[in-house]
Amino acid sequence: MTASASASTSAEAPLAPVGDAVGVPPRIIPRAHAPRLRALDGLRLIAALMVAAYHYGGRDGEVAQAWGSSARHQFPLLHSYFAYGCLGVQVFFVISGFVICMSGWGRPLRSFFASRASRLLPAYWAAIIIVMAVFALPVVAYKTVSPSDALVNLTMLQQPLGVDRVLGVCWTLWAEVRFYALFALCVVLPGANRQRVILFCAGWTLAAAIAQAANEPLLNIVLMPEYAAYFIGGVGLYLIHRNRRDAYAWGIVGVSWLIGQHYAVVKLWHAPNPDFFSYRTSYGIILVVTFGYLAVAAIALGWLNWANWRWLSVAGALTYPFYLVHEHLGWVAIKAYHQTLGIPSYGTFLATVATMLLLAWLLNRYVENRLTPKIRSALSPPR
Repeated sequence: MTASASASTSAEAPLAPVGDAVGVPPRIIPRAHAPRLRALDGLRLIAALMVAAYHYGGRDGEVAQAWGSSARHQFPLLHSYFAYGCLGVQVFFVISGFVICMSGWGRPLRSFFASRASRLLPAYWAAIIIVMAVFALPVVAYKTVSPSDALVNLTMLQQPLGVDRVLGVCWTLWAEVRFYALFALCVVLPGANRQRVILFCAGWTLAAAIAQAANEPLLNIVLMPEYAAYFIGGVGLYLIHRNRRDAYAWGIVGVSWLIGQHYAVVKLWHAPNPDFFSYRTSYGIILVVTFGYLAVAAIALGWLNWANWRWLSVAGALTYPFYLVHEHLGWVAIKAYHQTLGIPSYGTFLATVATMLLLAWLLNRYVENRLTPKIRSALSPPR
């Protein structure tokens, strides 16, 4: 989510290289007080709400138990549109590529690691504890994981270890962590510059295609061919943000969009079938993926600089904790509002989103704002 739906969207002292000419090493000049890209915060919230719409009204499964019937009966007019909300994850990945490149540019590896760990872990740990506690209540019908599996979940390594997940959305964090590791080793460790970032994008694109052809599990885990294009596209869009005339960056974005829409269609399209919850057309899937790229491109080019309202920063801060808690705790809220209190479907949908946003605000204020600086300070290199 997700920079990730989860990464900071402020231009954390991005550094401007001078001397990209052949044979001349880039001289890095700090750019002080770079403006915050508040439109990126707003886009992150839009992507999170897309995913929430999918989880609440665009699929069956446990949420049908919360509603008391299939979501297609609760939202007869909108359920087929809500089904496209799962593509909010792809939008998150494009945003994450942009933000991680911005955050890692000119930053030493230890500082980059401290920034990512302090941003991801506090709300994640809190969400694990809250979901475990709520699901342990006798009045809640959903099954929780074992205590041992819950402890493993605190590491964010539950998926490769084959452990039951506390948070259904954490599979996206596993993709984010692998992207961070690749970017850190290939770009941040040797030092970010335009040439190195371009080589990283080109090399990863080719390697991911080879991994797909080889069908080798280890290569698929490391190179993530099904998700790589979105991260790479976001990185390319950050290069465009630095220089909108960079032909290589435009090429990176174009190729990544072509590959990204392919994987989205392959994964999410199926022929019309009454046994499926809903039918997504290939054109609809391509349209939503394209929206993600175009929206980040508009921000990269400065076309949305006018969207500079302070409340967007608040929205951006709520996105990550909202993304973490909205699915499983949303089931509990939906059942309470709809089946217990008798609130109609659309009212329940809005009340559940509002409740999860309130919980996200509490997590941001009382968990993230207190723990993030402490973790960052503990992990950062001494001055």
